[in-house]
Amino acid sequence: MPLVKKNDVLEWKRRTPRQTLTRFILLLVAIVAVLVSWSFISAETTWEFVKDAPRQIQDFLSRMFPPDIKYFGKILPALWDTITISVFGTGIAVVLSFFLAILAAKNTSPHPAVRLVVLTIIVASRSVNSMIWAMILVQLVGPGLFASILAIAVRSLGMVSKLFYEAIEEIDKEPIEAITATGASKLQIFVYGYLPQLLPTFIGTAVYRWENNIRESTIIGIVGGGGIGLLLNSAINLLAWNKVLSVLMSILATVVFAEYVSARVRKALS
Repeated sequence: MPLVKKNDVLEWKRRTPRQTLTRFILLLVAIVAVLVSWSFISAETTWEFVKDAPRQIQDFLSRMFPPDIKYFGKILPALWDTITISVFGTGIAVVLSFFLAILAAKNTSPHPAVRLVVLTIIVASRSVNSMIWAMILVQLVGPGLFASILAIAVRSLGMVSKLFYEAIEEIDKEPIEAITATGASKLQIFVYGYLPQLLPTFIGTAVYRWENNIRESTIIGIVGGGGIGLLLNSAINLLAWNKVLSVLMSILATVVFAEYVSARVRKALS
């Protein structure tokens, strides 16, 4: 019996037999789906390992502590590489997204066909994870920071472009119409009408994406992209868990710092 609002008063309203039957069928389908999914999960799970997990976790943590303080000498250069990857990758994506967004937005695109092509590029970029892009680009340009920068840029391109062109489509049209009425050129209309309204959104989006790219840059190194991810993968392969903990602590500190910077910038723009 749902609670509905009638004449500013909440009242209970009895469901019809059809509504009750529909809810019962949906609930039954959901229960069956959960049970079937659980049966597949259970069949593919080695429960002996699950039962032994608490002891393994205890042993695992005992090997991680205390962290290897001396290892920070190697971590800091790798961490700097990771920050470099995120900054340059984000920068490339933001610059390219600025032009793609203009071509993708309904009110600034020169032709529907151009918009369709650009939207396809944006969707394709967002559909593939940065790790997969890194795996592909490492094969094309070789391992190292350049491949990671390109992977971050290609992955970020879709998300940043989407937010950019949506911001352009939702822009206040009155200043645009006022500037157009003065006989201004298209470039002047964009610079004095669009840009002042879009700049806070553009900066906020760029900073937010950089914050996300800090996290992604820490993982890309596992597939040969360099940075702290490469150091983390090396420590794991050597079963040097105290070094792994040192790397994880450094990643955590970097991510927290990135979130702090991002929050301060967004607050300044609001």
